[in-house]
Amino acid sequence: MDWAALWLTARLAFVTSCVLLVIGVPIAWWLATTSWRGRIFVEAAVALPLVLPPTVIGFYVLMALGPKTAVGRWIEALIGHSLPFSFAGLVVASVLYSLPFAVQPFSAGFRSVNRDLLEAAWCAGATRWRAFFRIAVPLAWPGLLSGMVLSFAHTLGEFGVVLMVGGNIPGVTRTVSVSIYDAVQSLDYASASRTAVVLLIISFVVLTVTYALQRDFRFLPTRGK
Repeated sequence: MDWAALWLTARLAFVTSCVLLVIGVPIAWWLATTSWRGRIFVEAAVALPLVLPPTVIGFYVLMALGPKTAVGRWIEALIGHSLPFSFAGLVVASVLYSLPFAVQPFSAGFRSVNRDLLEAAWCAGATRWRAFFRIAVPLAWPGLLSGMVLSFAHTLGEFGVVLMVGGNIPGVTRTVSVSIYDAVQSLDYASASRTAVVLLIISFVVLTVTYALQRDFRFLPTRGK
């Protein structure tokens, strides 16, 4: 059992879910409330990871954040190292790859909120921010929580995107999916089986919780690895 890889994967999934909560909620709220017809382009951009191969996303992240680009050089000067082949780089790639698995449940949760309640709060003098945090967020919590759980589960099983951006550095970028792949490549099927069973159990529990939370929501994206 590669406990180091399992711990790193759990840490990556947790950080990714937290980042997606911060950046995904504003995007989801805007998508759920805007009447702009051009929102379909934003929705399409958010949903791209559902159809793009993980290696394609990883390739573009690797090229965009590499030391040969202006963004990559700026980040390296800011934090002292480049993002590719680092844990921070894995987080960036995972956030992009899991974005629709968080934003779409978030948006479904916000669409379930009764608009009349928000308008009543505004008429009573509540600011839009206060109405959002006191009314919209509590009422949409099943969608928010299911989006968090789903993005966490999705990050657990990432392979192509993390391998492209992070490589296979033990203790730094070696996730549990990469560890299983290495074990199979070295014909260590016993180790691969033990790690796979643990990942299977965790994923099953997480998805069971997600389906329980989404009884009132109809969205559950699926994506083969």
